[in-house]
Amino acid sequence: MKTPTTETTTPLPGKATGSIVPIIEMRDIHVKFQGKPVLNGFCLQLFPGEKLVLTGESGLGKSTILRCILGFVIPDAGQILIQAKPLTPESVWKLRTLLSYVPQEPELDDGKLEEWFTNPFSFRANTGLRKNLDRLPGLLERFYLSAELLHKEVKALSGGEKQRAALIAAILLQRKIFLLDEPTSALDSKNAKRIMDFLFSIPDASILAVSHDQTFLELADRTIQICAKGVNHAN
Repeated sequence: MKTPTTETTTPLPGKATGSIVPIIEMRDIHVKFQGKPVLNGFCLQLFPGEKLVLTGESGLGKSTILRCILGFVIPDAGQILIQAKPLTPESVWKLRTLLSYVPQEPELDDGKLEEWFTNPFSFRANTGLRKNLDRLPGLLERFYLSAELLHKEVKALSGGEKQRAALIAAILLQRKIFLLDEPTSALDSKNAKRIMDFLFSIPDASILAVSHDQTFLELADRTIQICAKGVNHAN
């Protein structure tokens, strides 16, 4: 059984662990599915502003790591902290508001794309950000999406269009922690590079991504390779 364990992660060059608190920390995480171990003592630290990519073979728990941070998967043992606050059943809903999650195949609601972008700003937590919708035309152009798509049914969008729409929504909501699961898998190399350049240019955004995209790996501050015998680090 391939069971990822971990070693202590290494912070960005020039960052001292004693003075900088990780924005996300996973401590000794154990996860089993149907009695089979998926994560076995996994540890990870993501620092503020860091762009960190998880890579490795399929089936080793990379997506599970993201889903644990979101509270979608509850570890059998271990602790997860987001901005130094423990992730618990009581805190999960509040802590999720700090996160932007873009899965490999985003499931968007029915209706027009324009409605999908505007609906989140009807919630009390987001009403103060409604002016951010003024950025929508520029972001559509930056991500190579036609403004005509706003009047298109979401279910008619391609996989790549859905991925880009989900990323734009995250930016509009001003979330500073991005959890990205193969965010360029449905994109051609030109669109993928354009989006990666934009995301990595946001200085205060922390990114934890799962990716096999070589360009993504080269742009990252740090990569962690998940393998059958443990976790190997390449800065």
